[in-house]
Amino acid sequence: MFDERQGVIELLEDALMRIRLAFGTTLMAYTMITLLSVAKSNAHTPVEPKSTQTAPVNVDYDHIARGIVADLVAKRYDKITALYSPELAQALSAEKLATSWEGVVAQLGPFQSITSVEVEEAGGLHMVFVACAFQRMNLTFRVGFNSEGQFATFSSIPPDTASSWQAPDYAKPELFTERPFTVLSGHWSLPGMLSIPHGSGPYPAIVLVHGSGPNDMDESLGVNKMFKDLAWGLASRGIAVLRYTKRSHKYGAQGADDPNTFTLKDETIDDARAAVAMLAAMPEINSKRIYIAGHSLGAYAGPRIASGDPQIAGLILMAGNTRPIADLIVEQTRYEVGLSGPITPAGQRAIDLAETSAREFTNPDLKPGMMVNFLGIPLPASYVLDMRSYDQAEVAASLKIPILLLQGERDYNVSMVDFDGWKKALAGHRNATFRAYPALDHFFLPGTGPSSPMQYMKPNHVELDVVEDIAGWVRGLGV
Repeated sequence: MFDERQGVIELLEDALMRIRLAFGTTLMAYTMITLLSVAKSNAHTPVEPKSTQTAPVNVDYDHIARGIVADLVAKRYDKITALYSPELAQALSAEKLATSWEGVVAQLGPFQSITSVEVEEAGGLHMVFVACAFQRMNLTFRVGFNSEGQFATFSSIPPDTASSWQAPDYAKPELFTERPFTVLSGHWSLPGMLSIPHGSGPYPAIVLVHGSGPNDMDESLGVNKMFKDLAWGLASRGIAVLRYTKRSHKYGAQGADDPNTFTLKDETIDDARAAVAMLAAMPEINSKRIYIAGHSLGAYAGPRIASGDPQIAGLILMAGNTRPIADLIVEQTRYEVGLSGPITPAGQRAIDLAETSAREFTNPDLKPGMMVNFLGIPLPASYVLDMRSYDQAEVAASLKIPILLLQGERDYNVSMVDFDGWKKALAGHRNATFRAYPALDHFFLPGTGPSSPMQYMKPNHVELDVVEDIAGWVRGLGV
């Protein structure tokens, strides 16, 4: 977060979470903010192989991280900067640190307490997750120390708004249990929750795969929690559901071994497959009936996830695009600008930026090692080239497993044009089922009139028909 270019914005990730309201598949840009901010500051400091690193012994990283937060609260910024690595010292002066911290307090209210601390190893760093309660929200800081014990990275996890969520009427908590569940994917550990019906099973199961951005396990948008709605609704109907924190949400820049070669595989594919494998080993789960349900980017990635994993029995694709990302960038931006009426100079600048980004995305001369300016945010060419080489509709058509495709007709992020693209691509797929919902938007929330980003901020729930259609489809597949 404390990048020379982004200052307060990197710390206030909740502000960027509001930005993600305005984008559907283009939310990948937000993912890369957290990945590249630290990668950029560490660009001239290669990490040595773990076998040759000599870490300080008997260092109490828990205690040091707690002390850093205490010094922030007391505004002892010079005491904190004394702990910096050379790279962090270059990027974050005491003055910038003060400005960032004061911005957090202005946004979240006065600091109240540290509620928990966890220490992990990630990407060659000692990572400490310090959960803090502020007056209006909770915020978790990631405090990273390098192999020499220096304070090397600092970022935050989007604020917790769980206290505002209310269960939908179609959820019946007395019919299922929720268990904490950790997805182990390589050397990353992703906290999650397994919603499982009462009884011994074995039950069919669904793994929920996030859209773009560093989503929490509920895919929260303000008070709304699409994945929690789905998990509670489906578990009430006899289906186990696993949701987990996206790697970029927990680890930020440390979520990739090499951010400069980052691809969709690092962002979501590996973790989804790891989740499926862990469920398949559980006696309460029917290992022959495990399904992937991907939303937005998760739906886009779904065919690729399934194509390399024979344990996946079927796909549920929710608001997935079939058109190239570059096409959607401009379309979404023009729509959003048009919501305010005639195009203003500021609106035209936004459109121009989107068109420039689209050209960079399709640049035929793009090569590994280069960077792409995506809506003002640098993306590694590896991410873009990987997407350009992947035809999601073609891969889906090659699959032999059942596929359920769901689309809200009020969705402007991924529109009915994309839904028709799936229909065309899967016309010869005997196990493809299509459902469209006239009143639903990109997050399958009901509404009226033109869909807009701010509608996502109003308390709402995934439509009951969506939950019933998914549950009926799973039941219909039988054993």
